[in-house]
Amino acid sequence: MIKRFFKFIIKIVFWLVVFSIAIVILYKWVPVPITPLMLIRNVEQIQNNKKIILKHDWVPIEEISKNLQIAVICSEDQNFLAHNGFDMDAIEKAIDHNKKGKRIRGASSISQQTAKNVFLWPQRSWLRKGLEVYFTFLIELFWSKERIMEVYLNSIEMGNGIYGVEEASKYWFKKPAIKLNRNEAAAIAAILPNPLRFKANPASNYIQGRKNWIVRQMNFYGPLNYDD
Repeated sequence: MIKRFFKFIIKIVFWLVVFSIAIVILYKWVPVPITPLMLIRNVEQIQNNKKIILKHDWVPIEEISKNLQIAVICSEDQNFLAHNGFDMDAIEKAIDHNKKGKRIRGASSISQQTAKNVFLWPQRSWLRKGLEVYFTFLIELFWSKERIMEVYLNSIEMGNGIYGVEEASKYWFKKPAIKLNRNEAAAIAAILPNPLRFKANPASNYIQGRKNWIVRQMNFYGPLNYDD
């Protein structure tokens, strides 16, 4: 019985691994239609007797302003094009910072955030973190950096029931994502730490300060080239 049980567990693990690799490869080309977080938020809305809101309009990366792509890199992960999914320098700095007992600082790369947003759930746990590492490895293996950015920008939560930068751009600035200027792109990137709390427009003093910092970083960053 014990032997059969372990064989059964091994088979389950094997097929889960096969399925995970298959879905990652599929999403290399196919738009991500829905994410676990979108479903979780809808369940929360139902439980709280609120109106179900889910606005998600996938657009190819060619229809997303380069200003916005650079803005999120400068805001979230300035070594995005250089690392293999994990920014070890940022992780070490976050560990040192958190050891001092200050406000907890994260160090998740854009690749890690994409893995979490597309395949996993938001709550913190060692299991989720381990799976996040696994899926980050897979998307870095099978996807290009440009594809990771495309999926990331189309999947992130940008407000109450708002997902992806196309809907965020329409909501905050009444225009498609391709037409965002530098300041508008920086404003959207500035609210990413907590899009359910912060507003891109009109910006609070805090978000305005973050936006100004992001714009300065964008000035230093230079042209974006995924092929380098």
